[in-house]
Amino acid sequence: MALKRLGGPSRRLLRQCSSMPTQRAFFSCAAANPILPLQYASSKPSPVRTFKFPATRAFTSSAIRLATSQEPPNTKSYLASGAFASGETQLVDVKRVLVIGSGGLSIGQAGEFDYSGSQALKALKEEGVTAVLINPNIATIQTDHKLADEVYYLPVTPEYVEHVIQKEKPDGIMLAFGGQTALNLGVQMQRMGIFEKHGVKVLGTSIKTLETSEDRDLFAKALKEIDIPIAESTAVNTVDEALEAAESIGYPIIVRSAYALGGLGSGFANNPEELHNLSARSLSLSPQILVEKSLKGWKEAEYEVVRDGNNNCITVCNMENFDPLGIHTGDSIVVAPSQTFSDEEYHMLRTAAIKIVRHLGVCGECNVQYALQPDGLDYRVIEVNARLSRSSALASKATAYPLAYIAAKIGLGYTLPELPNAVTKTTTANFEPSLDYIVTKIPRWDLKKFQHVDRHIGSAMRSVGEVMAIGRTFQESIQKAIRQVDPKYNGVQGDKFDDLDEELRNPTDRRWLAVGQALIHENYTVDQVHDLTKIDKWFLYKLMEIADAQHELEDIGSLFGLRKELMLRAKQMGFSDIQIAQCVGATEDQVRARRKGMGVKPFVKKIDTLAAEFPAETNYLYTTYNATSHDITFDDHGTIILGSGVYRIGSSVEFDWCAVNATLSLKAQGKKTVMINYNPETYSTDFDTADRLYFEELSYERVMDIYELESASNVVVSVGGQLPQNIALRLQETGKAKVLGTDPLDIDKAEDRQKFSQILDSIDVDQPAWAELKSVPEAEAFADKVGYPVLVRPSYVLSGAAMNVIRSHGDLKEKLLSASSVSPDHPVVITKFIEGAQEIDVDAVGSAGELLVHSVAEHIENAGVHSGDATLVLPPVNLDNRTMARIKEITQKVAKAWSITGPFNMQIIKADDPNGGQPALKVIECNLRASRSFPFVSKVLGTNLIDIAMKALAGVDVPKPVDLMAQKRDYVATKVSQFSWGRLPGADPFLGVEMASTGEIACFGKDLVEAYWTALQSTMNFRLPLPGEGLLFGGDVSKPQLAGIVDYLQPLGYKFFAANQEVASHLESSAKDGCTVTVVDFPITDKRALREVFREHNIRGVFNLAHARAETQLDQDYVMRRNAVDFGVPLFMEPQTALLFARCMSEKIPLKKEGVIPSEVRRWSDFSGGYVLGPMA
Repeated sequence: MALKRLGGPSRRLLRQCSSMPTQRAFFSCAAANPILPLQYASSKPSPVRTFKFPATRAFTSSAIRLATSQEPPNTKSYLASGAFASGETQLVDVKRVLVIGSGGLSIGQAGEFDYSGSQALKALKEEGVTAVLINPNIATIQTDHKLADEVYYLPVTPEYVEHVIQKEKPDGIMLAFGGQTALNLGVQMQRMGIFEKHGVKVLGTSIKTLETSEDRDLFAKALKEIDIPIAESTAVNTVDEALEAAESIGYPIIVRSAYALGGLGSGFANNPEELHNLSARSLSLSPQILVEKSLKGWKEAEYEVVRDGNNNCITVCNMENFDPLGIHTGDSIVVAPSQTFSDEEYHMLRTAAIKIVRHLGVCGECNVQYALQPDGLDYRVIEVNARLSRSSALASKATAYPLAYIAAKIGLGYTLPELPNAVTKTTTANFEPSLDYIVTKIPRWDLKKFQHVDRHIGSAMRSVGEVMAIGRTFQESIQKAIRQVDPKYNGVQGDKFDDLDEELRNPTDRRWLAVGQALIHENYTVDQVHDLTKIDKWFLYKLMEIADAQHELEDIGSLFGLRKELMLRAKQMGFSDIQIAQCVGATEDQVRARRKGMGVKPFVKKIDTLAAEFPAETNYLYTTYNATSHDITFDDHGTIILGSGVYRIGSSVEFDWCAVNATLSLKAQGKKTVMINYNPETYSTDFDTADRLYFEELSYERVMDIYELESASNVVVSVGGQLPQNIALRLQETGKAKVLGTDPLDIDKAEDRQKFSQILDSIDVDQPAWAELKSVPEAEAFADKVGYPVLVRPSYVLSGAAMNVIRSHGDLKEKLLSASSVSPDHPVVITKFIEGAQEIDVDAVGSAGELLVHSVAEHIENAGVHSGDATLVLPPVNLDNRTMARIKEITQKVAKAWSITGPFNMQIIKADDPNGGQPALKVIECNLRASRSFPFVSKVLGTNLIDIAMKALAGVDVPKPVDLMAQKRDYVATKVSQFSWGRLPGADPFLGVEMASTGEIACFGKDLVEAYWTALQSTMNFRLPLPGEGLLFGGDVSKPQLAGIVDYLQPLGYKFFAANQEVASHLESSAKDGCTVTVVDFPITDKRALREVFREHNIRGVFNLAHARAETQLDQDYVMRRNAVDFGVPLFMEPQTALLFARCMSEKIPLKKEGVIPSEVRRWSDFSGGYVLGPMA
């Protein structure tokens, strides 16, 4: 781009926007004390930094004059000043762009890609470019018509994407916003010549650059060309090559997979035996692996870099891992900006990042990961992600720099100096954010949900979500983050361990608890913990300060002995009211009252990416006790919407869809909105979703702080899943907050299992036999009376936590103790479990007890599979009109009994009458809030249920009741679950009453077969077994579906195998037309030999229909299921869905023809009959 000769003011402005500053002051945890440039600072921060709580921030007089007298940089003025020769920028000539989504949420590829893809769509919309999206994830904002002009709910595979290209004829495609799924797809389609064939331009980073960054051998060669150090490594394609490379490099080594996400297939090996097993598994997931020298114990850092087509290049954010190298960054605690790097280290890595990104030719956003020697200036590049990554969403939220949005604009041809920063509104995009706060990210794991799972964390990611906390000190930030991960934690704390040293040395998902236990309760020194964990001593000293403060509070032991100075100091270190209460023997309410009486209250600050050098125009807010004034005034008196918090199994992006739609609906009504949420992966925490965004905890304390500061009109608790529900009653009764919608007292009557059952009895709605548990003998007596199996159901839980089907006296005591530990303040109910029943999901909206709208979806699986894991069909294909009318009547009764205003959801089981009468309909659960299926039913039915619910809550334009289920539709949609079994070593892939899936997808079709056929192929890494390949069978021979599957598939020419003679004989004798089943050798304890069995017989699909989850890891069915997952082979382990997919294969495979577009390749608007789901973003 040609630059004109500039006058003095313009030159100064350009210097402010320079991409290569020579000095940089970034802030330590004591935000008021910047780390000075190198010539003024020591080369390494001291292990302990003296921490003071300044009354005011310290600025020089010149800085004060600058802030008060100089006009802030202004983008419009900058462009008008003549810095550019007008018309020099050449935008890419595209009118219609295909955006590739990431599919269902999974471990390693979650909601952050919904956020980044949404930003890309927003950028296209601004430019008037038609956006066509292909993404089967129906739970997301991205797949609304709010952002994309056309949406295809289809598998993200070359076959289906080419069909969409043939139909839509786009002239451009964006691959950088759909995670590894989109990147791998683009590389594959380029090699197939599809883009060239159809004249489609790849926008942004080129395929060549993507290949270089992903192919480990090409990547190593590219970095050597510019003298950037990487770990000594060799790219290999076979196990023997891996063993040979390791002998040359020397053990210990790490294996990394090419074209893999979240460290999938990676791991450490200390000897040839470990390497053989690891590399064999890795090569089943990826065509190439890198064998490299292990640097475990070094520091790990990341830099987010942006480069445009004119070679302008900036680093937007640098992040430092709390945990040393060896733990995947997605599983590590991360802080931004870095806290322990010297200025020299910081600039060394920054310079290298820019050099790498320019050499590779990245055009857009890029993530560079480093290993840094802990006691020197040596470093290695670990990897480069030449796309939007998981860290990009975190960096965007941490710096208020919208990376995905800017990357999309760059992909269209814009340059950084041309683009205004959409958040700050006073700078161009060609600047590097400078922070006066610290952000802490902590992962959320749900490993305890899975039987036999290995809970160690390492180079392969296993967390399902993450939180982001903002504070002025590291202590304040990390304590907030810990509470955000799970409300049961109050801050830095410990737990009991059988072998604490082992836990510290070899980390699991409980590592931070082990560190807390060592420092707080076991009198370990910082040096001892460092020697065991290799965590930098700076972090450990800060945690020790928290431990010391806790001991000081405990020594006082009385609330009335607590003076204001210590109260303030504790709050500045991130202590919650309940944390202080536990230390001094008081209640949370007592501490809150005394604290407020002392005048110790939080202040509200803006996320200031200009470090107070210029005014920041942003609605990104956080609270802190390390301040003396507010950054905002409180004149809006808006409506607070409580978000869903961290993504976890049972509460994921579908609740963010609900929260965002609630916010947009209220804004459309003219109301001011205030969002409280702390999840950096979400659209709800984007800068322009709500009028104000608090990146804060969803605790009673923090919500009431914000409610009181804002003098809020009311609060919405019904769209964020279970977390807001759990504090709703207290917000109203103790905090005197006005809760919009259903009265929290009525919510309590639905959440409390005993109250719930009693009300159902009173309105003559059937339910399974139940009793409240008071003792194990009473439970045994009840089970004897109604007969096994029975179901234990705790109150106030999400995703079936601690729910158990119990089939014998032997299991009863153990399972009851487990249920009681989930919600000790609420009763536990035992119910009769009805086997073989069908489950039905009802989503609805009420207004003052009147039913406004409802949806009825049926499950494919029988009752006993959690509704979050089940396959939903809408409209239902197996429910007659009489049953539908009875369901509506039950829904109306429930709405009236609980005086429901707003969204609610019910689960009903349909049990056939053995005497031929009408089936029984029994209500098993009712949630007086939006459910995870609200996005699905809203999009399938073309009616936004959340928009209706918000109108009911506000009492504005409340629509008249309408029966959506009475309308006839010529299509069916199926919602299937996305599982992440491959990320959970040892876990048994078996479905039960406790939820196991990490995401969901949905597809449409003219009938059930077409919809399910498409949906299952949309799950991640699904490879359809082809005729002539081998299928392995196992499980319970009493299941009639086993033979039914063979009947469907035999005509297609598959080869059938079984692991034992019993299964083989059953199939051969039960198949309609007979069949031949070969019994294979099935080594249970030798994984390597079993892999050879799969390879020798070309086994490409496994059908294992067991009756129950395995008790041991030596169970043959467990070994079959587990290794199908480990070998990357499709596993069908649920009888009804396995039979249905066999039917799909029998009907659809014969119809597959080269060059013919299948009938399921249709726009969502073609199915739904138009463009739906306003209000607009």
